[in-house]
Amino acid sequence: MPAKAALAGVRERPSVEKPLVGIALKTLSVAVFVCMSTLIKATGELPTGQIAFFRSFFALIPLLVIFTARGELRTAFHTRRRLRHVWRALAGVTSMWLSFYGLTHLPLPEAITINYAQPLAVVALGALVGETVRIYRWSAVILGFAGVVIISWPDLTAFLGDGGANHAEALGALAIIGAALLSAVAMLFVRLLVKTEKAATVALYFSINAAAMSLLTLPFGWQALTFKQISCLVGAGICGGVAQVLMNESYRRAEMSTIAPFEYTSMLLAIASGYIFFGEVPTIYTIVGGVIVVSAGLFVIWREHRLGLPRGAARKITLPS
Repeated sequence: MPAKAALAGVRERPSVEKPLVGIALKTLSVAVFVCMSTLIKATGELPTGQIAFFRSFFALIPLLVIFTARGELRTAFHTRRRLRHVWRALAGVTSMWLSFYGLTHLPLPEAITINYAQPLAVVALGALVGETVRIYRWSAVILGFAGVVIISWPDLTAFLGDGGANHAEALGALAIIGAALLSAVAMLFVRLLVKTEKAATVALYFSINAAAMSLLTLPFGWQALTFKQISCLVGAGICGGVAQVLMNESYRRAEMSTIAPFEYTSMLLAIASGYIFFGEVPTIYTIVGGVIVVSAGLFVIWREHRLGLPRGAARKITLPS
């Protein structure tokens, strides 16, 4: 969930200029997203489709509550782009499956830090669909992906090693990288959707479609769950929905360039959570590579803001997958 939304929205000023409130909401949303990831990791190795179903289905609870309170629920289901919602959900839910696989096979700080490649992938994919990307942002993208390679290097070299647990971690690292790339594809669909659809519509249709697609994996071996696992999965779903609402609200209060850098507080929170709950200590590869990826992401955010100033607007966040 890193700074991904910094590049995903439409250009629009915040409805109310309250930057300190926006920063507080953003930081809180990041903390709740890390809580969601911690709960998912705590469930152990479950089928990713089963995890994704709980994450998507129970995320609907806070979304439905907030949209009902705002009086937006009645119009939220009106759409002229049903097929585009399906394509967005297909990319997003596949990214979710890969991300959850990586979460259950990698240390929490490493999994979250690798996913910081997502906003960099958005820049690269944007160039493929006709957006202008100049040398500065290309340099940041290349540097950022070099950081991802550094983070993943011990796991990726496991393919040449003795297999076993290291081999599983290598697959986890590749899964997170794949999740970041597919999440970038989903964000491109979001860019198209928000031109004609409300944010509530995009959020609700994604959660509904993702839950339905994940439910289709039931015949492929869902596991019986313990009370602890059910509690963690339900909690993860609710956390995901709450974090989406908080994130969206943060961008109603302040500009993207003010809010987006606080996404990277998730790295510190992930390190703390990984150590407290799972006894995980980040490696030097994670720390060095993470600093590189974060620096590249911050540069992209700064560059996006600089490019946006002449056009007189900042980006508004959209709800992430």
